[in-house]
Amino acid sequence: MKTRPGMRLARLARRLVTALGTLAVATGVAHAQPYPARPVTMVIPQAVGGTNDIVGRLIAQKLGEALGGSVVAENRPGAGGNIGTAYVAKAPRDGHTLMLTVSSTQAINPALYKNPGFDPVRDFVPISLIGAVPNVLVVNPAFPARTLKEFIEVTRAKPGFYQYASAGNGTLNHLLGEMLAGYAGVRLQHVPYKGVAPALNDLLGGQVQIAFSTPAAVLQHIKAGKLLPLGVSSPTRSPSLPNVPAIAETLPGYTGLLWIAVYAPQGIPAAVETQLQNAMKRVLDAADTREKLVALGVDLANATPAQLATLLTEDLARWAKIVRESGATID
Repeated sequence: MKTRPGMRLARLARRLVTALGTLAVATGVAHAQPYPARPVTMVIPQAVGGTNDIVGRLIAQKLGEALGGSVVAENRPGAGGNIGTAYVAKAPRDGHTLMLTVSSTQAINPALYKNPGFDPVRDFVPISLIGAVPNVLVVNPAFPARTLKEFIEVTRAKPGFYQYASAGNGTLNHLLGEMLAGYAGVRLQHVPYKGVAPALNDLLGGQVQIAFSTPAAVLQHIKAGKLLPLGVSSPTRSPSLPNVPAIAETLPGYTGLLWIAVYAPQGIPAAVETQLQNAMKRVLDAADTREKLVALGVDLANATPAQLATLLTEDLARWAKIVRESGATID
């Protein structure tokens, strides 16, 4: 028995309606699927072992708990943080790739590198400012000064004679030394090392006399009397070194902090952005998280994502000026 053309068309139409209905249901389920739909990767653009790496792993764990999912920390170091940062800038914009980074990469590298591989403002959306880690100005005990005022007098009397160590050309502790020299009206000799550890080794051994470092790296040496702290780079005294004056108490306006923040690639869904920002607020409001961060030497922030965006804009301009005046550059 032959099927008339009209009957064949009717059957095809019914099949098409059924197929479209199935697709609509499947699409609806996909859209309704809660975030996160799979484990989230928290990229840390710096190497394992630093303060920001330790903070990143803590935040990844706590954020996973707040989201009701899994957040996995993943280090992607290289080129001062540029490699991991550029990777996140090009990641899918679905909220499943985040970045925990520091201001030396996000705010200083764009001035140091001709092509860092990312735009710190256009490529990212701010999620949360966690806090800031000050640097402490330390000297070898043989250095002939016990206060910052004495330090200025001693170094001013011998321009270019005293050496300060850094973790490398263009690093934060290099630029803090340049900024200190500018504010104090002195001239210091910069000695770049390949990392913090060799710089501190020579400082402890007396081969160099001066350095800036995070409190976590030098606190044990300060307590043992092997290094003397003269000032911290935060605007006010740091809770981790309450008896050490801020450099700004002697040199008003001097400040240089390594802040730590969470970003996502620009263009993630607005609902996911809000969910992440709210989850990070819960993480940072938790007493146990705050206690652990303070123990790591982090001065906790209480800032909105909009305030983080403003901080980045201000720091980009400020560090660009300092980098330009120091002559530091990395190709």
